Amino acid sequence: MRYVVLVPTYNNAATLQTVLDRLQPYTSDILVVNDGSTDRTMEILQQYPHPVQVISYEKNRGKGHALVTGFRKALSLGYDYAITIDSDGQHYPEDLPLFLKKMKELDEPAIIVGKRVLEHENKSKGAIFATRLANFWFAFQTWQHLPDTQSGYRLYPLHHLHGLNLVTSRYEAELELLVFAAWHGVRIETVPIRVYYPPKEDRISHFRPGWDFVRIFALNTILFFVSMLYGWWSMLFHRRKGR
Repeated sequence: MRYVVLVPTYNNAATLQTVLDRLQPYTSDILVVNDGSTDRTMEILQQYPHPVQVISYEKNRGKGHALVTGFRKALSLGYDYAITIDSDGQHYPEDLPLFLKKMKELDEPAIIVGKRVLEHENKSKGAIFATRLANFWFAFQTWQHLPDTQSGYRLYPLHHLHGLNLVTSRYEAELELLVFAAWHGVRIETVPIRVYYPPKEDRISHFRPGWDFVRIFALNTILFFVSMLYGWWSMLFHRRKGR
C-alpha cells in the first residue's frame, strides 16, 4: 500500500511551506504540482530543505488539470493511493492519519472525502451555496448523498479512477471525479476533518463567483443528461454485478 500526498498549488506562497512542514512528520512522499504560480512558490520549492517531488509549468491551467497531472505522475511512480490536500492552509495535515485509518477499515478500494463543517461565520455565503448546489446535483446524478462534495482533502485509489480524459480543468473537476467514480461502482466514503476558515481580510480565494457559477451550471447540465443516458444504467449494471 503505497500512497503519496498530492499538493496542487497556485499562488499560495504565504501558506505553502507551512503546509509542507506540517506534513513532514507523517510522510516523505509528497508531490507538489505548481499550477503556473506567479508569486514566490517556485522559489520556496527550490529552497525547501526536505525532499519533495515537484511538477511545475508556466501557465495556470486550473486545479482539475493539476490533479490529473499529479495522478498520472503518481501512477508512473508506482503509488496506489493519492491523498490530496489544498495548499491554502485550510486543511489540517495532522488529520492525514484519519484517511489511512479509514482506508484500512474498508474491504475494498474507495474514494474517501474529508467532511468539513460547512456552516461557519468566516465561510462566505457564496461558497456555502455552491457546496449545497453541488451536493444536490451529485445526489441526483448518482443516487448517493454526500455532505461535502467540494472538499479538496481526499484519498483517491489511483487504479480505480475514471474519466481522467474528460475531467474539466478547473476546480469543479473534483465533483466530476466523484460522479465518474459513482457511475463505475467505486465506493465513496467520508471522514470528519477539521477546517480553518480565515477571516475575510486574510482569505485567499481563486473562486470567481460569476464565471465559475456559469461553468458549474454548464457542467451539471451536461452531467444531468449523461446520467440519464449512461450513468444510471452503469450504476445498475455494477450493482447487479456486485450481488
